Amino acid sequence: MMKNKRFMLCISIFLSVIFSMPVAADTTSIKSRMKARLPIIKALKKNGIIGENNKGYLEFIADKDKEDVVKAENQDRRTIYSAIAQQQGTKIEVVEIHRAAQIEEKAESGEWLQDANGKWYQKKY
Repeated sequence: MMKNKRFMLCISIFLSVIFSMPVAADTTSIKSRMKARLPIIKALKKNGIIGENNKGYLEFIADKDKEDVVKAENQDRRTIYSAIAQQQGTKIEVVEIHRAAQIEEKAESGEWLQDANGKWYQKKY
């Protein structure tokens, strides 16, 4: 359990660094792209078109409005998750699951999320 908490702390710190300061040119461009997409993503979530799956990626719940935005966001997330996995000496799948848990905690009421078994639900509080 302690090892898991340490790992989550490392991921949180790494994500904080990535999203709070430019570490490298590529990271800066990813950060910029993700920030630019954020208003569209929030609107798609609010309208129930997309949700966060159990691997930390966006997925369509309804019609595929703004599919290009969702695809680009997931590509950038995968790049970041891969960098975290490499830094931590673990598999990307481990990072995806931990990031999905963080996303679930921060999700707003009414947003769609996917549980570990693949079932979709709306956050209630």
